[in-house]
Amino acid sequence: MLSKLWPFGSKHDATISSAMAALVADLHYEIVPTSSVGRAIESLPTGADVSVTCSPVAGIPATVELTERLVAGGFAAVPHLAARMVGSRRQTVELARWARDLGLREVFVIAGDAAEPRGPYEGALAFMRDFLEGAPGVDRLGFAGYPDGHPHIADSVLDSQLLSKQELLAAADVGGWVSTQMCFDADRVRTWLRAQRDRGLDLPIRLGVPGVVDRTRLMKMGTRLGVGASVRYLAKNTSTVMRLVAPGGYDPTDLVAALATDAESLGIAGLHSFTFNAVAETVAWHDEIITTAAQA
Repeated sequence: MLSKLWPFGSKHDATISSAMAALVADLHYEIVPTSSVGRAIESLPTGADVSVTCSPVAGIPATVELTERLVAGGFAAVPHLAARMVGSRRQTVELARWARDLGLREVFVIAGDAAEPRGPYEGALAFMRDFLEGAPGVDRLGFAGYPDGHPHIADSVLDSQLLSKQELLAAADVGGWVSTQMCFDADRVRTWLRAQRDRGLDLPIRLGVPGVVDRTRLMKMGTRLGVGASVRYLAKNTSTVMRLVAPGGYDPTDLVAALATDAESLGIAGLHSFTFNAVAETVAWHDEIITTAAQA
């Protein structure tokens, strides 16, 4: 049994299944290029898979700088490249060359939340096409899925874009994955995934979940970094809100446990943790899950 909120010491318990431990074992940490990133890096496990947010405020240069810092530190860095923040096709070619020269194995592409595109890209698909034509040398390219929808894009468009991106990667002979944006509703995630599988999406899924995050940081940074569309779920679900306002913050255990049983059938390969730089707490949660499962 695992005491929740871990590591905040609530009195609730959750049973840790082998399926949940398998999901947690493949955990990818997302960090943000802010003033707190140094402490976040110090808390990362050696050689961890680490994604670098493309902040609407700091932009691509900050993502590039932090990615290089992580690679130099021996981490498997995965930069997020926001298409709407790319100023030109020439910059796209330069980013592809940068990825190749740095020896990156994975890159994640997202449209981004800039109110107006800084260059020719309205969304991720066109940027992905130009980026791949620039021969970035990556083995895998990831992109986002939206179980909770998107405030500015119709569901039908999101659905068709998923398959178009999958087809683009297949044509380029590049692997890929879909990372779901933060959603607190396990039933919604499950329904969305089953629908996408029925429509032909066969790429592996990295389930996007918050790490063990203080409630203020989650709400403040989550909205600022473009996941406010998923945070809106909180307003409609009292039980989730109560967990967030409990002393300590948000604990992802229940959400992960609810989806772990169906992970294999749904093609969920691992977790993408939105740590908001609260890395130490999320690492402790990860370690406790693995240790508890091993002792069961």
